[in-house]
Amino acid sequence: MNELAKQATSSETDGTTSWYEASARRRVDLLFDAGSFTEFLGPEVREVSPHLKVFDLPEQFDDGIVVGRARLAGSDVYVAAQEGRFMGGAFGEVHGAKLVGLLRAVRDKRTTPLLILFDTGGVRLQEANAGELAIAEIMRAVVEARTAGARVVGLIGGRAGCYGGGGLIAACCSALAISEQGRLAVSGPEVIETNRGVEEFDSRDRALVWRTMGGKHRRLLGGTDAFCGDTVQDFRATALELLRPASTFGISVLRAEQDRLEDRLARFGECSDAVDIWTAMGVPDAVAIPAMSSDQYISLAERLGETCRDAR
Repeated sequence: MNELAKQATSSETDGTTSWYEASARRRVDLLFDAGSFTEFLGPEVREVSPHLKVFDLPEQFDDGIVVGRARLAGSDVYVAAQEGRFMGGAFGEVHGAKLVGLLRAVRDKRTTPLLILFDTGGVRLQEANAGELAIAEIMRAVVEARTAGARVVGLIGGRAGCYGGGGLIAACCSALAISEQGRLAVSGPEVIETNRGVEEFDSRDRALVWRTMGGKHRRLLGGTDAFCGDTVQDFRATALELLRPASTFGISVLRAEQDRLEDRLARFGECSDAVDIWTAMGVPDAVAIPAMSSDQYISLAERLGETCRDAR
């Protein structure tokens, strides 16, 4: 085996593989205990979208989402991993139904948590009505699972980000982790530009996109509970932290979340850029945040970042 092959093998073994670069199945392979993953509705079932042929579009045997059960540090977990490389990880009828079914199993089991590995641009346009319905059903299923006592944790760091209906579902989770490469929002950059004009938001300005929707900003705002590095091992360690039992979910949690959001709007509603928000938060050199290393940033976020742990 040559040196490059050895390095690649070592990387995949010790978890230093980039989460952003990995496929959904590679993330599942490396995130959980070796050999512990059991897939539901696997490749042999060939559950594909019934709609894509109408548009002469290619299908994928898992419809862009991998669902099943695994073990994480010896404990049972359910898992759903979206494949951002297939139609941007978008939600269609089958894609959504697989996640709804898994969430109902989580609800009925109650004591086994769920990890959702988000990597999605939102609803699949070719299945608009079915996709929108899937989002609503998933959100209801997340709330039902949490009300039953289960923990639903989202991990965000893939190529497609977590946009549209995916952003709405993420907001319903018990807790969220995000990397610097991750992006989280309801409306994507192109959608904002199309509807409001380039003067409002230039989707080609990558620095603006990551500054506004990227992991560092979302963590400081309290939109996520944790920020982690890009490796699979980073996500594994963070997931273990977020899977720890928290307070029960009920009306008091929802009221606390609403209070938190109203306070955030009052504090930062007049800010026109993320840098303005960071400055208002008391960051000494706000413009330096995008260039900070993960370790430097995590230290800053622990001091200044809003937490949604009590509210979410």
